[in-house]
Amino acid sequence: MGGSVAVGRIGGVLVRMHWSVLGIAVLMAWSLSSQVLPASYPEASPLATWATGTVAAVFFLLGLLAHELTHAVVARRNGVRVEDITLWLFGGVARLRGEAPDPGAELRIAGSGPLVSLLLGLGFGLAAWVLSAAGVDGLPIGALAWLAGINLLLAVFNVLPGAPLDGGRLLRAALWKWRGDRLWATIAAARAGRALGLVLVGLGLWELLALGSYAGLWLALIGWFILGAAAGEEQQARLTHSLAGVRVQDVMTPDPDTAPGGLPVSEFVESHLLQRPHTSFPLVDAAGRPTGLVTAARVKTLPHDRWPATPISAVACPLAEVPVAAPDEQLSELLPRLDGPTGGRALVLDRGRLVGIVSPLDVTRAIERSAFSGPSMSRSATPGPGEQAPLWSHR
Repeated sequence: MGGSVAVGRIGGVLVRMHWSVLGIAVLMAWSLSSQVLPASYPEASPLATWATGTVAAVFFLLGLLAHELTHAVVARRNGVRVEDITLWLFGGVARLRGEAPDPGAELRIAGSGPLVSLLLGLGFGLAAWVLSAAGVDGLPIGALAWLAGINLLLAVFNVLPGAPLDGGRLLRAALWKWRGDRLWATIAAARAGRALGLVLVGLGLWELLALGSYAGLWLALIGWFILGAAAGEEQQARLTHSLAGVRVQDVMTPDPDTAPGGLPVSEFVESHLLQRPHTSFPLVDAAGRPTGLVTAARVKTLPHDRWPATPISAVACPLAEVPVAAPDEQLSELLPRLDGPTGGRALVLDRGRLVGIVSPLDVTRAIERSAFSGPSMSRSATPGPGEQAPLWSHR
């Protein structure tokens, strides 16, 4: 997701934070410290109120992190690889590499997150009750009660039956189990999400216009996000179905032109960008191992007078930020990872050796040609004796 930065790994899962989540944390801390807590505990000092509100907002973000980490852990235990998890404006998202293998795995992956939010809500509520029974009163009880309520609300909201919410995944798992058709179940869950999004937008606008509550604006924004995301999931499901059986090696450009990472930018422009019909080049070290990817767009960001003294590796995307795929990986599994800083490009590695590159043009050709072949046709990358090269080859 653009605008997010990596903050570390937990249990082997890369955790990213979008800039918008900081705004949500500040907004929640301000709301608690200036409105919610002072209304219930007016005798508390402003310093204590702000400290309590800030700590409660941090614990809310940690709850979101636990929700998404649980999705990731359960997904890995069910054979689905996890790219990363990102906390952002509307909560969090775990990027999974591939689909659940069966409806049961889908049910476990989708249901684990809301279950954690439910348990957190009950846990915070129990803690507030125990402290209150022990005679504790004041800001800690208010903060715990708020955390209990917000986590329970998060659990309930996430199980609403519509994609992209966890409830949409649960609905898809049930429909998939019933009909045995993953595509039909995915489209049905996406359409349920679109209906849910429209309802939330309508309720939010009514609350804003009829009741004058600005909370309705937030509800409408959430509905608008769900509406767009659900439409995108339906489109993605149809695209994945049409590309079924198409592998990365079937569409990649093999043996791409490379450049040494230590080459000055000025020499790179003269010997590569101006001499080759490409706008992107994988970078390699002295042993030929890939180290990153540079594009013409990234070169343009460097002032011209700094070109002679700057190595091309300084403006390139390091390998850790470049989408990487195996030759036999399904193209549909690679597509969601092409939204990073490489402009829709990915490197194809076979046991660490660079064997190809996938560009936006390669993907566009594959999508366009899928309309003529259909998912059931064979797409062998290696033609037999007397056969023509496959439809997907474009050396």
